Amino acid sequence: MRNTILIALVCFVFFGCKKETYSSTPSLTYKSVNTSVLVPGNVIKFKIAFTDLEGDLDSIFIQKINPSCPQSGTSEKFFLGNDIIKLKSTNDDLLVSYGYRVDGYPLIGEPKCDFNDTCYFRFSVVDKARHYSDTVQSGKIVIIKQ
Repeated sequence: MRNTILIALVCFVFFGCKKETYSSTPSLTYKSVNTSVLVPGNVIKFKIAFTDLEGDLDSIFIQKINPSCPQSGTSEKFFLGNDIIKLKSTNDDLLVSYGYRVDGYPLIGEPKCDFNDTCYFRFSVVDKARHYSDTVQSGKIVIIKQ
């Protein structure tokens, strides 16, 4: 009986302590945004977690989608230099920031229709080996027209 308990305990420890494994294909997880309503003078910050076996992210694709005003939509690509992805990290958070009439930040793009933009953002990354991640999507963001 005592040997059975000892064997069961060793099995729990062995199977419970598995090492995290990452794929060569990057993976993204949408974590948070600091605001869901953006007015002029504000900054919006999206937090996205990534994993990548080699930690060699190359660029991020960001798409702003407004179903009720397609001309307000944008697609952008930003290269991620080695200084941005620190020490070839295999997992970390990316912080994507836009300013609405704020100097020092990429501009979010003002509403192009006669009403507020109710939009969402999609994010994906590609690594130096040309592996494309899955696409993650934010919740609804309202950009106030002024």
